[in-house]
Order: sequence, then structure tokens, then C-alpha cells
Amino acid sequence: MDEPSILLIDDEEAFVTTLQERLEMRGFPARVALDGQSGLDLIAEEPPDVIVLDLRMPGISGVEVLRRIRKQWPGLPVIMLSGHGSDMDFETCVHLGAAMYHKKPLDINTLIESVRAVTQGNQHPQR
Repeated sequence: MDEPSILLIDDEEAFVTTLQERLEMRGFPARVALDGQSGLDLIAEEPPDVIVLDLRMPGISGVEVLRRIRKQWPGLPVIMLSGHGSDMDFETCVHLGAAMYHKKPLDINTLIESVRAVTQGNQHPQR
């Protein structure tokens, strides 16, 4: 079975490129967008199986990107990541339909488990 494709949207270039490399070493096809608008453009070109989205980015915030994804691609699973998230951020993201919510730094195996869970329909929002 092929691993699900992942779109990583995060403005921290060093973090997200390292995450992409680690996912690809484990057989997950992964693309990167360094801002919200670029991420939305990549989704429009070729929707991934799952999105891993940073909460706080310059320009379009992760919350706004999540809103737009829900409007245009309502069934697309989104896993939120945050290095600075609050309980209110968690509640907002879950309310908007995030499948999962994790704080950075994130163990690669936890992310892989989450990607597999959300693409198999086992979505239980958690931190």
C-alpha cells in the first residue's frame, strides 16, 4: 500500500524541509509551501491526501488557511501544528474542522501515526 501524500505548510523553512526529508525517507511523498497562499495554490493544483499546517505564519494565518480549505475542499484532512498555540487556538482549529492538533516540536513517529489515522478516517482531534 502506498503512503498518503502530504502537503506541509509552514514558514519555518529549516523545520519544514527537514520534516519533508524525514517523511520522504519513510516513503511519504511530501511537498512544501512556505506560506499560506502558496499552500492553497498547491492544493488547487494537486490536492494531497493530508495537509500538515502551521498555526502561525506571516500573511495568511494557519487558521485562515484552514477556513479556506474547509470551504473549498471540505473532506481534506488537516493536521495543525503550533509552537505557540493556546487552548483557545486548539478549540478554534477543532471547531473549524482540524483533524488533529499537535505542538512543536513533534516526534516524527507521532506525525506519521496521525497522518495514517486521518487518512483512514480515524479522526479524533487531540493535542
